[in-house]
Amino acid sequence: MEDLTEVVHYAHTFGVKVLVTLNTLLHEDEYPEAVALAHQLYKIGVDALIIQDLHLLDFNLPPIRLHASTQCDNRTPEQVAQLRDLGFKRVVLARELGIEEIRAIHQAVPDIELEVFVHGALCVSYSGRCYMSEVLAGRSANRGACAQFCRMAYDVLDSEMNELLDDQGNPIHQRYVLSLQDLDRSAYLQELIDAGVTAFKIEGRLKDADYVTNITAYYREKLDQLNPSFSHFITSSFTPNPEKTFHRGATDYFLHGRTRPMANWETPKSTGEYIGEVIEVHGNSLRVRLNEGITLHNGDGLTMGSEGFNVNGVNGNIVKINKQPTSISSLKGRELFRNLDVEFVKNLHSERRIPIDIVFSETNDGFSLRIGDKERSFVYAKEPAKNEEKALQTIHTQLTKLGDTPYIARNVRIDSKPYFIPISVLNEWRRSTLI
Repeated sequence: MEDLTEVVHYAHTFGVKVLVTLNTLLHEDEYPEAVALAHQLYKIGVDALIIQDLHLLDFNLPPIRLHASTQCDNRTPEQVAQLRDLGFKRVVLARELGIEEIRAIHQAVPDIELEVFVHGALCVSYSGRCYMSEVLAGRSANRGACAQFCRMAYDVLDSEMNELLDDQGNPIHQRYVLSLQDLDRSAYLQELIDAGVTAFKIEGRLKDADYVTNITAYYREKLDQLNPSFSHFITSSFTPNPEKTFHRGATDYFLHGRTRPMANWETPKSTGEYIGEVIEVHGNSLRVRLNEGITLHNGDGLTMGSEGFNVNGVNGNIVKINKQPTSISSLKGRELFRNLDVEFVKNLHSERRIPIDIVFSETNDGFSLRIGDKERSFVYAKEPAKNEEKALQTIHTQLTKLGDTPYIARNVRIDSKPYFIPISVLNEWRRSTLI
């Protein structure tokens, strides 16, 4: 709770809302603790709770916004209308809905916010309706304990226990037939907005900070392209690319009907970006044909099918890897992917600043300083400056040194005659005003 309190304070500084997931199904003896937690979250300023268990509504919850989790399997206008009537302000729709189904829900229930997933991992079952893990392992996906059986390898058999064949005539043996590729709807953001979507959701469970930085920057860039006049004062040291961090391939899923392929039968792991093909394999060396513009670095991660390696050295089109492939003959001519670009990750940095106006004014007994909506006055003896231009420049320079604060100066106005004020004094005034 202490960590979350700090997160809420930091996010609210930027005008960002904090939504907390309380979207697990609860046992009877857990409700008092869950309700107490809801009150704690409300007290520290959390903006909304995302819940699945509707029995929570029968208890004394705080007056906090409620969002219906995708775990509720929200697929029909009737269900969304019922959730609205129960007091929900937003519904996170099931990932399986198509664009016309989303539009129909908005048209039928226009007075509730709709949130949809646009990026991230997919479950092979309907949202909130997968019981495989519970049945096979006693671990409920609806209680955050999914055993991820959809990411395992299977044989596909007919009724007589014979292996079925794929489109190339090969037996479907130990293939990842349930492992869906990742969702990517970045090309359809305007279409989703036009259909009535209020918020876009990026799935991020078990993802690291590199993924969060890259993918959120990618979608922020896409949205800003739709509205170029909107500026967030964000500076980034990289060009966002979803294939550069965790990436299983891409599908828009059922947004425009069933599209193939949806699953990657070769591997459930991150494949990354396609960079070329393998020509030959000799022990721990690969002779490769790389795509134009691709440069490999020591430490890069490579994948070929279900096999993964690290780059230990590059000499022309010969790549040394950290271990010998287990099936050399089957790797010749294989597509080569890079799922870790160490140089890209090294340069992943993005910074968001809040634009504020600064006004420095002269008062009867000193000066006043307003930074954004914060203002302070200071009693101080006025000493005319010998070099007026330099004095005004010093005031401007020191007051705009906002350093590692969340702010960046947008406009600076000095309503004062040029006085000599030591740099240390100006710095102290700036710091104390921002507190």
